[in-house]
Amino acid sequence: MDVTGQKYFTTIDFVLFVLLLVASMVIGLYYALSGGRQRTTQEFLLADRSMKCLPLSLSLMASFQSAVAIVGTPAEVYANGTQYWFIGCSYILGLLIPAHIFIPVFYRLHLNSAYQYLELRFCKTVRICGTVTFIFQMVIYMGVGVYTPALALNAVTGFHLWGAVLATGLICTVYTTLGGLKAVIWTDVFQTLVMFAGQLAVIIVGVQQVGGLSDFWRKIREGHRISSIDLNPDPTVRHTFWTLALGGVFLMLSLYGVNQAQVQRYLSSRTEKEAIMSCYMAFPCLQIALGLSCLMGLVMFACYGDNSTLNKQFFTSKDQMVLYFVMDMLQNFPGLPGLFVACLFSASLSTISSAFNSLATVTMEDLIKPHCTSMTEARATLLSKMLAFSYGLICLAMAYVFHLMNSSVLQAALSIFGMVGGPLLGLFCLGIFFPWANSTGAVTGLVAGLVMAFWVGIGGFVTQMPSSIIMHSQNCTDKVATENITMATVTAILTPVSDKPSKPVGLHGLYSLSYMWYSALNSSVVVLFGLIVSLLTGPMKEQDLTRGTVYPLVEKIHPFLQMLAKPKSCLGSSPEHRQIPIRRDQMNGVANTERNTEMEEERETFLPLSQISCLEQETAV
Repeated sequence: MDVTGQKYFTTIDFVLFVLLLVASMVIGLYYALSGGRQRTTQEFLLADRSMKCLPLSLSLMASFQSAVAIVGTPAEVYANGTQYWFIGCSYILGLLIPAHIFIPVFYRLHLNSAYQYLELRFCKTVRICGTVTFIFQMVIYMGVGVYTPALALNAVTGFHLWGAVLATGLICTVYTTLGGLKAVIWTDVFQTLVMFAGQLAVIIVGVQQVGGLSDFWRKIREGHRISSIDLNPDPTVRHTFWTLALGGVFLMLSLYGVNQAQVQRYLSSRTEKEAIMSCYMAFPCLQIALGLSCLMGLVMFACYGDNSTLNKQFFTSKDQMVLYFVMDMLQNFPGLPGLFVACLFSASLSTISSAFNSLATVTMEDLIKPHCTSMTEARATLLSKMLAFSYGLICLAMAYVFHLMNSSVLQAALSIFGMVGGPLLGLFCLGIFFPWANSTGAVTGLVAGLVMAFWVGIGGFVTQMPSSIIMHSQNCTDKVATENITMATVTAILTPVSDKPSKPVGLHGLYSLSYMWYSALNSSVVVLFGLIVSLLTGPMKEQDLTRGTVYPLVEKIHPFLQMLAKPKSCLGSSPEHRQIPIRRDQMNGVANTERNTEMEEERETFLPLSQISCLEQETAV
């Protein structure tokens, strides 16, 4: 294998990369010139609420399967083994809970933006706070999402840095502005297929280079890269079964439960049932994406081993290792390096296009429309397109800002994105599950959650600054929280590794908390502070709640609690255990009298304001 540093593209590689961009542009133009031609905000921002579950499920997967994940997950598996694969266990609850709790609440309220819910449940101030927090999070995310893969590609192949950044950013801006959400979703479908094809090509060729499946399996077994289940309960250990399978649930909920980019896709479906099915269908898609990324990491190790060319090369971040491996292994297969780069930038296009569209939506629906009630539909649509285009230009500006910064500041920017997801999840959970939470508690809880997130996140980052980015085969305990920008987050590429064997204590222990617990910690702080302040300032009364904004969790779990409390040896019910018919109040104070008569109708339609039974008909998780 070639041990020289930089690899170079051939003509056919450039052609494949250009074809990806052209195909994405064509899809955008098609939806700009077909159908309703994006003349209404409903079509431009919500695809006329006409999408089916299959394209939605692929788009849900692609939206946060970022380019950082494409190159980072293999690097993680190469360095530390397959322990990271157990994050796939978190996908179960991470998709079931949104399917049966968040989607019914959002869909039946007929929202355009997830943050409209916050005004219905609390007040306009809470809505604006949530919207501004989301915009801050996504603006940082856009710049990093487009700049990071271009930087890695430039370092390994000499591919022009700003050529890649401008091509990706401008093409994405144009097709998102012209084609709206329909173009974004269908380009996601196309780009998902390209992602899978690129990864499969690398895996197949790599296994052949190793000598076949038997030699591949032998080398990864001898290299101890097939990890067993690590049941260590220590929350400072970066990757264990508990941090991945349980902590990952909160990470998934912050992305697939309340993030505007995903909620917007749920709301664009034809029916509530289609939205729920898209969540179910996203599960195998996510598992396939995770499996392919892990296989790539194992193929890298089988080809190079521990003492390899990768260790001898100078890499400023581990994402460059994957690109070096691809260029090295596929150098005798013209076109395949270009296919993988197309795969890489497909992931980048899908994530930043989702960011553009969701940012245009929340800005229009949450910040402009409430103050411009007399605006015509044509003007609102034009303004929405201008917003999408403007956010595209902001994305390029942010990429340039990150270009001027050093790698440590870039890592901090990625960490900031991850810090914001947990508090937003906590804010929505506070409103949906706790009917007595009030507006004061919501704002206080959000502020407390953000303070905790930045304190622990930045504190951990600063304490780990002296560490160098090196290869390691151990599951280290001292880690900085990097980012949760994808549910298959790249944990290795920007995570310093420490060799300290001692368990951290005090504040250092808090700073060493595994990044997988960040969403859980921060969302819990929001809920805890929100409830305490709500009780101190006077809990919200049931008659003040907007109908349909609270999920009846107590009523759902009440039968299970009764079953647990029921004596096992009793042949008959004693008076103290006999069920007495009582009137149950729903979350908005309306009696629940129609549990059976309208069950099927409620599952597939919006919740009418005149409906008495609210949300209790939804299937329990």
